Amino acid sequence: MTVYSVNLGIGWASSGIEYAQKYRADAFRKVGIDAKFIFSDLILADNIEALTKNMGFEDQQIIWLYNFFTDIQIAPTTYTVKQLEDELNLKSRKVNSKKEINNQVVYLLDDEKLSIVARYSNKDKKYIDQVTYLRDNKLLKRDFYSYTKYACEYYLGTDNNYVTVREFYNEAGSVAYVEHLDKDKETFEFPGKAIVYSKNDLYRLMIRELKLTQDDVVIIDREDEDKNLINSQIIFEEHQPAKLLVAIHADHFSKEFTNDEHILWNNFYEYQLTHSEEVDGYIVATEAQQKVLKKQMKKYFNVEPNIICIPVGNLAQIQQAAANMKPHSMITASRLAKEKHVDWLIKATVQAKKKIPDLSLDIYGQGNEAGKLSELINDNHAQDYIRLMGQHDLTNVYRNYGAYVAASTSEGFGLSLMEAVGSGLPMIGFDVPYGNPTFIDNDKNGFLLAYDVDWSESKKCDELAQAMIQLFTKSDLTEFRNHSQQIAEKYLVENVAQEWKQVLEGLKNA
Repeated sequence: MTVYSVNLGIGWASSGIEYAQKYRADAFRKVGIDAKFIFSDLILADNIEALTKNMGFEDQQIIWLYNFFTDIQIAPTTYTVKQLEDELNLKSRKVNSKKEINNQVVYLLDDEKLSIVARYSNKDKKYIDQVTYLRDNKLLKRDFYSYTKYACEYYLGTDNNYVTVREFYNEAGSVAYVEHLDKDKETFEFPGKAIVYSKNDLYRLMIRELKLTQDDVVIIDREDEDKNLINSQIIFEEHQPAKLLVAIHADHFSKEFTNDEHILWNNFYEYQLTHSEEVDGYIVATEAQQKVLKKQMKKYFNVEPNIICIPVGNLAQIQQAAANMKPHSMITASRLAKEKHVDWLIKATVQAKKKIPDLSLDIYGQGNEAGKLSELINDNHAQDYIRLMGQHDLTNVYRNYGAYVAASTSEGFGLSLMEAVGSGLPMIGFDVPYGNPTFIDNDKNGFLLAYDVDWSESKKCDELAQAMIQLFTKSDLTEFRNHSQQIAEKYLVENVAQEWKQVLEGLKNA
């Protein structure tokens, strides 16, 4: 059995879906399940191996659409400056200057009116992952390297510059296929073979060439963000004889536009939920969402699909509080996005500090709201006790804090919530679907606050502030910590791995 998890892209600051896949890989490794992770986005800004390795995936687990049709392996970047100079025969060409600028090596060839800029991926080892060619300061082409050159982009080379052609290579340097671009149209030409006329068709070809068997399982995690792609439909059409699971990572419907007669599904899940006859199981992360979805499928479509509850995260171990933990320190961790409402936490902390003089809040994560949040902190002269910490591995960080706080009004699961209880943190959050009620047992390990979307922002911030004050002035924090650790037991990797094993064996025998 091989389990294929389907996704779009991956980055240095990945979303909860990539982390969910990472945790799944950990669980599968624990019980010896072969796992592959498919990424279909064009990822050339960095070697995809660096991104997937950063998340904890093994190289042999990764299937990337754009190198699937080549014989080049997913591997670290080890191509050196010396190899480049030999490849370009620079010793026999007139190089007017070679100099290092920041993280680049720049070669100037005046007679050829050419600049060659090689980007280091590891400056100490002289490894490079990109080489850019410019003539008269206009971009001509860019080569991409791992242990060998695996792709090249050719540009129009004019003031109105853009990519016209991409080549993808085999290890020996031969062209595996060529991508031709004409505005929003793209075709893929395989030497000596038929032309593939769209990325959708290339994707379909990849799924077919996986040669899935009846023992295999395909899990759809994320797809269809690009309006021109219909990955879900392709997988639905091409996955057989393998089993098909759909993972739901967010709230699956719009409460505002749902009534007794009609339900409005989340756009990301609409196709999957309206074709339940093709699905062997839906995976949700909490019992609360499982209950809601079962009821809705019966009510609106009179169907009772297989809806399975398995946590999307897991814990390697349960952590104890650090010896030097500051008692009135708080942590929150999320994408810095508007829907996370980190600004409410900042305002609540400013308010609560009037009662708790040494109160502090550290905010971990990256996102497009970072600038606004920084400005809000400055406006409240709170730089000394509210800090934007950026993106970090938080495995051993939570235990340094006295409590975890969240203001998000919807979490499909909440990986940071799980990690926080895994370090025994007291918790504060609103009673909203689905993560907070899963990890916050009101008045036992923290406070699950009432929430009304129609409340004013000041009311919501006040609720958070009062909970902070109550937590640190009136609560038995030792009991709260113990109860968080009890909640966390369920999420230990060995327990989640056994849940997955049971589900997959059930599918195999169905």
